[in-house]
Amino acid sequence: MTSRRGPATKGKVAYIALRRLHIKRLNTDDEYVTSTPDTPNQQSVPAPAQTTPRGTEPSATQRARRSARNGLLAGIGCYAIWGCIPIFFNAIGRAGPVEILAHRVVWSLVFCVIILVLSRRWSRFTATLRNGRALRTLAVATVLILCNWLVYVYAVTSGHVLDASLGYYINPLVTVILAVLVQKERVQPLTWIALGFGAGAVIVLTVGMGTLPWVSLVLAFSFGFYGLLKSRIGSSVDSLTSLSVETLLAAPFALGFLIWLTAIGQSTFGTGGSLHTVLLICSGIITALPLLFFGYSAQHLPLSTLGMLQYLGPTIQFIIALAVFNEPMPPARWIGFVLVWVAVVLAAVSAARHSRMVNNR
Repeated sequence: MTSRRGPATKGKVAYIALRRLHIKRLNTDDEYVTSTPDTPNQQSVPAPAQTTPRGTEPSATQRARRSARNGLLAGIGCYAIWGCIPIFFNAIGRAGPVEILAHRVVWSLVFCVIILVLSRRWSRFTATLRNGRALRTLAVATVLILCNWLVYVYAVTSGHVLDASLGYYINPLVTVILAVLVQKERVQPLTWIALGFGAGAVIVLTVGMGTLPWVSLVLAFSFGFYGLLKSRIGSSVDSLTSLSVETLLAAPFALGFLIWLTAIGQSTFGTGGSLHTVLLICSGIITALPLLFFGYSAQHLPLSTLGMLQYLGPTIQFIIALAVFNEPMPPARWIGFVLVWVAVVLAAVSAARHSRMVNNR
């Protein structure tokens, strides 16, 4: 005789099935339930609240903080290398500024090619070479950066590290001047005051030292125009690709000079000792590595933080010039540097105010 399930029996079976499904779902989410709230004469045990163990944070926050910390370390490493680089160039000073520049170009290209291959960025490099507009811009940028490198090496090897330091203190002010004259940007009144202090520093140094601080001005304006050209390209060409193209364009001239120097017996490569030869090769690493650090920090740090870090380089150079190279610091030079430092502080305050105003809009 076939038994028929009544409505109550069917309802009980459905209830049990739903209950099992509910418990299964809760167990999947790591919750602990003894029964459903609808079960007669039974009470449910509330699932324990999911808490984050002490000392830990959500993974997204951890990644953000780790990224910012690594970006800060990369930025400090970049400007610390640039600040200490006078010691390196002074160690290979017997080669002369032009030979050092030529080796810097050649070995930078070698190092960049290795990094391009290892990081699988070769396609970006070749794409830039096929981009006529970017290539023309980078060709002009190559002339500017070679001028900057040559004057800088000359400054270090001829006892003018303080002038080089002053040039990179002035550089942000030059950038503002170029933004006003070329890009027609409007600046805050406080920025104009900062520019006035910078101009006053140049006048004081010219009168007090008896000569125009041409090393400082050439370094500041060459790097300022270089930055202006790079801004025209935008983010389409990263720092590694840019340096690779620039050194590639300069490499034929650098190699030609080194071959000629070897032919007339004036080359120090291989003749100035093994350490000297190794250091000449390392000039490529010293050139490219800070740029890689800078590119990483620019991606992981706020622009305001990166802007303040840029003064670390000339500050280290200033200290090295006084403590290591014992360069003279007469009163006129002290006054000039103080005026530039005041200008830098005013420009930084003005930039911070402008950034706050933009963010509050």
